[in-house]
Amino acid sequence: MPKLRDVLTHHPRVLFVGINPSLRSEQVGHHFAGPGNPFWRLLFAARIVPEQLTYEDDAKLAQYGLALTNLCARATRSAAELERDEIQRGKNELLQKIAGVQPAVVALVGATIYRYFSRDRAAYGVGPKTETLHGARVFVLPNPSGLNANFPGFRDKLVWFEQLREFAQLTGAEQKSVKTPGSGPSKRTPG
Repeated sequence: MPKLRDVLTHHPRVLFVGINPSLRSEQVGHHFAGPGNPFWRLLFAARIVPEQLTYEDDAKLAQYGLALTNLCARATRSAAELERDEIQRGKNELLQKIAGVQPAVVALVGATIYRYFSRDRAAYGVGPKTETLHGARVFVLPNPSGLNANFPGFRDKLVWFEQLREFAQLTGAEQKSVKTPGSGPSKRTPG
């Protein structure tokens, strides 16, 4: 059986964090592999990646300065099957990963994950957050699953993936100061 591995790179623009893998993802060894899960289409439609990827291409995220992991490694039919102690262990391990790879933005995929990191119940929901995790800014995306009743359609979810793209660009993590001959002051260009 293929092993589902994190897709990590040092200083990614965005570290995507799912709550835990689906049984299908565990079976094929790739993230967001559930039939009909639009995660990969959303990344492309929101212009977060420059090409249409599928779950089989998940390792390519690192080429675009992106990373991917889960709060808990155990695959389940539903996140409700996760035990409190494994969520706490997963949170501790995730914080260590964040400290190690130092992303500019942590994108929590699903509002449920955010409740494990925020004490402010009024701040639950999707969008940018005021907290940081080991210096990384936090953005909460809607769960891309078709079972997400709060964001039932592709376009409902796409709005938030597009906002993540804008939010991540504001960090400047993917930009370098470049001085070209005769250009005067340095320019900020994508790196």
